[in-house]
Amino acid sequence: MSATDKPTVIKKYANRRLYHTGTSTYVTLDDLAVMVKRGDNFAVIDAKSGEDITRPVLTQIIFEQEAKTGQNLLPINFMRQLISFYGDSMQSLVPSYLEHSIQMLTENQQKFRDQMTNAFGVPKFGVMEELGQKNMDVFRNAMSMFLPFGHLASGDEAPSSSATPVEKPAPEANDLSDLKKEIAEMQKKLDRLGR
Repeated sequence: MSATDKPTVIKKYANRRLYHTGTSTYVTLDDLAVMVKRGDNFAVIDAKSGEDITRPVLTQIIFEQEAKTGQNLLPINFMRQLISFYGDSMQSLVPSYLEHSIQMLTENQQKFRDQMTNAFGVPKFGVMEELGQKNMDVFRNAMSMFLPFGHLASGDEAPSSSATPVEKPAPEANDLSDLKKEIAEMQKKLDRLGR
């Protein structure tokens, strides 16, 4: 789907009914879930105010899917961590990180399925661990844009089994290295004050 495609408008009325303007029919949240799975682009608009309420409607679909037995995708620890980011200094990074992570999962889903099918003696968590490591690498790269000099200070790096070794600074770069450390410490202090 190209970026120029306009989304189909779904109008939500006060009686909580959803009206698909493209097909001129009423639809349900289950119908919208099917549209999402098909890749249909739509926007839900409040019929009275004209406000875009796509986000709360999609959240409601997720809530209903999570309520179905055996349909849980969101682990409790994930939801707790997600809630903890609201109001945190990291809040602005979370949406793009999650969007990129789920995009990577979507792009790799066939590879993931093939590995799970062919992994007779390989534990399932091996593939998940690999995807998790890729997500952590992406997160580190995203964080490097917001930290001084484009990289994490030694105390900020998350533990990683496949982390690449950091080159030691040359003796003539000691002053620059000290300055970077001081700036990283100041950043930590500012982050703590921001909380």
